[in-house]
Amino acid sequence: MQYVSTRGGMAPSNFSDVLLEGLAPDGGLVVPVEIPTVDAATIESWRELTYPQLATEVIGLYWTDIPREDLAELCQAAYGDQFNADDVVPLTPIDQMAALVDLSQGPTLAFKDMAMQFLGEALPYVLKQRDQTLNILGATSGDTGSAAEYAFRSKPNIGVFMLSPKGRMSQFQRAQMYTLTDDNIHNIVIDGVFDDAQNLVKELNGDLDFKAKHSLGTVNSINLGRLIAQSVYYFWAWLRVTTGIPADQREGFSVSFAVPSGNFGNVFSGQLARQMGLPIDTLVLATNENNVLDEFFRSGKYEPRSAANTLATSSPSMDISKASNLERFIYLVLGQDAQALAQAWEQLDSNGTLDLSEHQPRFQQEFGMVSGTSTHEDRVATIRATYEKSKVVIDPHTADGVTVARGYQKPNQPMLVLETAKPEKFTDIVNEALGFEPELLPEYAKLLELGQHTVELGTEAQALREYIALHYV
Repeated sequence: MQYVSTRGGMAPSNFSDVLLEGLAPDGGLVVPVEIPTVDAATIESWRELTYPQLATEVIGLYWTDIPREDLAELCQAAYGDQFNADDVVPLTPIDQMAALVDLSQGPTLAFKDMAMQFLGEALPYVLKQRDQTLNILGATSGDTGSAAEYAFRSKPNIGVFMLSPKGRMSQFQRAQMYTLTDDNIHNIVIDGVFDDAQNLVKELNGDLDFKAKHSLGTVNSINLGRLIAQSVYYFWAWLRVTTGIPADQREGFSVSFAVPSGNFGNVFSGQLARQMGLPIDTLVLATNENNVLDEFFRSGKYEPRSAANTLATSSPSMDISKASNLERFIYLVLGQDAQALAQAWEQLDSNGTLDLSEHQPRFQQEFGMVSGTSTHEDRVATIRATYEKSKVVIDPHTADGVTVARGYQKPNQPMLVLETAKPEKFTDIVNEALGFEPELLPEYAKLLELGQHTVELGTEAQALREYIALHYV
């Protein structure tokens, strides 16, 4: 299996190479030359597998330059005791035809653990094989940072430099990240919004001399390894929800997924699963008030907003107005034509707008993609209604997913909503909706009492370069 850049400026590489690289050298995103496919019989043969075994099968279709027994060991280590549920990803019904895919059983109580725990095993494996070091440079709007830091804390030959927007995360999210004291963890608070932090990551990754000298890589969702690891739970959920269907009726039985979306990585993982052959009818992309992606899928026009126009909302992990992973989807829409993609991005860079309205009907017809917007009032109402109906408490991002999913449910077709995080991480809005706060387990409550360790920087790239140069491994 070989990988190239969406913009055509990277020689074909293997999975181990792109796992370390993150962003392609030409500024594009890494994609497989050809998305692997599986038939219905193969998917059915996976039904009795454990989650680590299923991850081995799915990831193994992409990571072909590793011995299969080594990959199996990495997956077993990634999805082991650090997850609270015995089966790693349970499904929780919220009505007769809708269920939550519970992706928040990991150590940081957010879906980001599903991929990050895998990378926490895979990256050290590759580095040891090659006798190399890696300095992870990332940006977070909330959950990616803590998931990365918990996956890589005290790992040999790895440093983590995580950028986060000042004052834009919940109290618990800040406590999870900023209380870590491991020598290889560096929390850098940027005086701006998530998009400012993300732009810094892209700028330093685009400085190839600096990147090479300081061995920079990334585990943001621009890292293809994360997206492939995330595609596993789409297969897992389909296999679980179809268990009660007679075997002779399972083939081709389609379900829909609703996905709260910020940087477009989670929903693109679903698109990968769909392209691979999983019977997904519709991928419902849910945004909050920062609804650039909803506008794009409805009109075909992509108009990222400035930092000043990116709102601070009660689902803060989705407060993103420039979705990095959208480039991978547009690459598919343009027929995997790197030249056409590069021209499209030149258009976006020159006038701030990318007009693909001629392709918009294909978004649903060919790729099964639809979208919708949820507001603070929607979140509050949905948290309340879900609890009253099912006694399940959901977080605000998941509430965005449930809200938008309601407009796309079809008779006799399951709608699976990807849970984003545990509600304990967002107590204010849960209290507003339900009149009580979900109780933190004692080990998590203690985090709120610990001292926090951060470095504050502005949005200038040079200051970040200087800090990394002093602290990289």
